[in-house]
Amino acid sequence: MKKFVLIVAGGSGLRMGAEVPKQFLVLDDKPILMHTIERFITYDDTIEIVLVLPKLQFDYWQNLCEEYCFDIKHRVVVGGESRFQSVRNGLDVIDGEGIVFIHDGVRPLVSHDTILRCEQAAERSGSVLPVMPVVETLRRIEKDGSSTHIDRSTYRLVQTPQTFRISLIKKAFKQEESPLFTDDASVFESLGIEIETVEGNAENIKITQPSDLPIGETLMRMIKGD
Repeated sequence: MKKFVLIVAGGSGLRMGAEVPKQFLVLDDKPILMHTIERFITYDDTIEIVLVLPKLQFDYWQNLCEEYCFDIKHRVVVGGESRFQSVRNGLDVIDGEGIVFIHDGVRPLVSHDTILRCEQAAERSGSVLPVMPVVETLRRIEKDGSSTHIDRSTYRLVQTPQTFRISLIKKAFKQEESPLFTDDASVFESLGIEIETVEGNAENIKITQPSDLPIGETLMRMIKGD
């Protein structure tokens, strides 16, 4: 089955407090976005890579690729004003049937095992997202105080790559954008189709804040060569 990965990288770096978008910050030995792409191509070198970036970042990315001698083949697509629009733009350049992994550009630590679980589930059921259990106590903030009467065993933390059969997710993204769409799975589920879940990996963090960088550095050294 033909496989694509659609990597969405439209961050501005505001929460990171950096001068450059967070996906271009150096982690270990190269920009975060390059590590993210490498996680998929080292998993399966036949995967076709579609990278969604804001138009204004095209030249900067090209210069980084030259600086770091990054020659993994990929197609760059112009992003939109929202994640929904960016994903739809990326899906528009994908032809044929198969599966597509939709992944955050600033999640460079996804494991090959997680990708494999997503691939197998998507082939089986047509849609899947990786999740992790909630291990900390949850507290609900209410008008007159707060409460801890929440069964955390019924909740999961959602990761990417959210993975779909191409024809199904393209159909989902033909509808009008809604404020209720918080991720690709919520777009898909609006069609009334249930989505499967599989185990993610704890290292698969989204690097968005300054404190995430040293954590990412340590985790990167741990997963290299898996």
